[in-house]
Amino acid sequence: MPVQIKTAGAALLPLLPLLLTLPASAQNYPDKPIRVYTTGIGGSSDLSTRLIAQSMGGAFAQRMVVENRALVSLEIVSAAPPDGYALLHYSNVAWLMPLLQKNVPWDVFRDFVPVVLTVNTPNLLVVHPSLPAKNVKELIALAKARPGVLNYASTSVGAGNHVAAELFNNMAGVNIVRINYKSMGAGFTDVLSGQIQVMFPSANSATQYVKSGKLRALAVTSATPSALVPDLPTVAAGGLPGYESVAMTGMFAPAKTPDALVRRLNQEINAALKKPEVRERFLTQGTEAMGGTPEQFTAVMKAEIARMSRIMKSAGLQE
Repeated sequence: MPVQIKTAGAALLPLLPLLLTLPASAQNYPDKPIRVYTTGIGGSSDLSTRLIAQSMGGAFAQRMVVENRALVSLEIVSAAPPDGYALLHYSNVAWLMPLLQKNVPWDVFRDFVPVVLTVNTPNLLVVHPSLPAKNVKELIALAKARPGVLNYASTSVGAGNHVAAELFNNMAGVNIVRINYKSMGAGFTDVLSGQIQVMFPSANSATQYVKSGKLRALAVTSATPSALVPDLPTVAAGGLPGYESVAMTGMFAPAKTPDALVRRLNQEINAALKKPEVRERFLTQGTEAMGGTPEQFTAVMKAEIARMSRIMKSAGLQE
């Protein structure tokens, strides 16, 4: 049976030996919609998932369906057939939550195959304008002068905004108290009203409030200055050396997915991420396009697990 490859021929020449070893059903991949499972509607992972789905060309045009199932997404995809039709696009909650909670029903290296690191989304350290802190050093000094008085808004345990705040508490030696919310929207409501003083939201969700003056941005949580907020210093440079907390997001396939399909997906997603118009749209959403090989993605995850495990243990965040 002849092999049918629904993409630009030249781009897939390196993959021909792998594709030829696949069963007939996989050789025609994809011949039905690919479902991509991700977080709840409106989050940064959801927005980036939809942009990637819209940007996929060739064989993947109009063939990626986004499913917003939150944490259930991990269980759905881990149990799905390894045929490339159910994918997971999720943040580093996927590989960091097992550090925070016991009996998590998935293991990112056992139950999934890493495909590609897609985007990085730094958080912003923001405060209500009424708070007398204009920079990181002043916030630390204020928090030390008022232990247990200042509060920060956070969503679920292990979310980027939670990890960023607890990392700040631990490294700065302060006690800004966590107030848990079911959604970022509810958290924003109380921070905007001044009931809560501090927050570490994703850059894309906070920019509008910073620009309008409703919130004051003190720093960005990435290790180096971000193109998303070029005039904002990092938390590390602002007064907390060594601080870094970034929400990474990547694409996964179920364990035992054939390597040829993983490479095919990796190649197509990388091509989409390299498009200038796609990179620009990510920037306007507060996200930086990444890319790379499955092996590079695996190395990034393992390095972050090792680093955050030490930090979380020191901060008393592990069960």
